[in-house]
Amino acid sequence: MVFPSYGNMMQVVKGAELEYTKTLKFVVNMDLSSNKLVGEIPEALTKLVALIGLNLSYNHLRGGIPENIGNMASLISLDLSGNKLTGMIPQSIAALNFLSYLNLSHNNLSGQIPVGNQLQTLRNPSIYDNNTYLCGAPLPKECSPRQNSPTTTRNKNANEPDKVWFYLDITCGFVAGFWGIIGVLLFKKQWRHKLFMLSELTIGKIYVGIAIVFKYRDKYNGNRMNLRRLTASTSGIGNARISPTPECYRLTSAELT
Repeated sequence: MVFPSYGNMMQVVKGAELEYTKTLKFVVNMDLSSNKLVGEIPEALTKLVALIGLNLSYNHLRGGIPENIGNMASLISLDLSGNKLTGMIPQSIAALNFLSYLNLSHNNLSGQIPVGNQLQTLRNPSIYDNNTYLCGAPLPKECSPRQNSPTTTRNKNANEPDKVWFYLDITCGFVAGFWGIIGVLLFKKQWRHKLFMLSELTIGKIYVGIAIVFKYRDKYNGNRMNLRRLTASTSGIGNARISPTPECYRLTSAELT
């Protein structure tokens, strides 16, 4: 937050309360600590890429830390302590190369603490105090294989309001569509009769189609059986041998003379 006036102002930067006078117009810091703010941290806040300090400590903020927190590349001080934040710490926070002060204590964060880049220099465990389900360095608590998995999602409680609205929309849509059709049929007698006639006609066509299929199937099976019988009878005739009888070799006395 840039202040154009030249008056004195107290700002909390890097956990210390500083008074700015002549250089106030050059301060790009947002200090909203101890203001009883509620709700989630807006994603739009991460578009303030020139901000060097962000202090939202000791409010009543819920939900998770924005996934795009790493876009605030100029941050040197980030304080989100004393809220009710849940879920994992985004991996993008490791992209804050100028970050020299971080405080995420006294929240309900969970999962493995990200590693890499500037976070490797922030080794004070007090940064993550009173987050029961956090694990990994610099905390002494080691992570289980499940907590190490990158597919672990945020706390389900953060998405519960969205689910409620989703199911409410489905219910309202079903009720509106159902009674929209039924209501019209109740008050439009002619439409109701046409619908019944169309239903009967459709059912009749389906019945006739099924009957034709079964009829041709039976006829086809019958023709196959007759063909098998005919084939068997002709093959028996073809394999039969005609043996000569003794009568074929008898000659009469007249034929001998």
